[in-house]
Amino acid sequence: VQLQASGGGLAQPGGSLRLSCAASGSIIRTNVMGWYRQAPGKQRELVAAVGSGDRTNYADSVKGRFTISRDNAWNMVYLQMNGLKPEDTAIYYCKLRLGTDDYWGRGTLVTVSS
Repeated sequence: VQLQASGGGLAQPGGSLRLSCAASGSIIRTNVMGWYRQAPGKQRELVAAVGSGDRTNYADSVKGRFTISRDNAWNMVYLQMNGLKPEDTAIYYCKLRLGTDDYWGRGTLVTVSS
């Protein structure tokens, strides 16, 4: 299983970015896909996750601003980030959970600065 994330970059405060992650390999339909982030000097934290039944979970810090979605046909997961704040600056990682196994993609850097 491989994950490829894209869509990071520089945004101004209040701006938007959309992250995408493509999963390939032997993937069963029952899985959870999610986005995590790690800021300098901080631990990696959950941003948002979505199950194969489209049930979502968000960190309190991003509720109302970020939206996670998935395309099961293409094994894709997206993170629409609106109302970005400087504290959203981090490396963002996508993760796929299959049963008890976790697969991580390489991170994509999101920088929010004026």
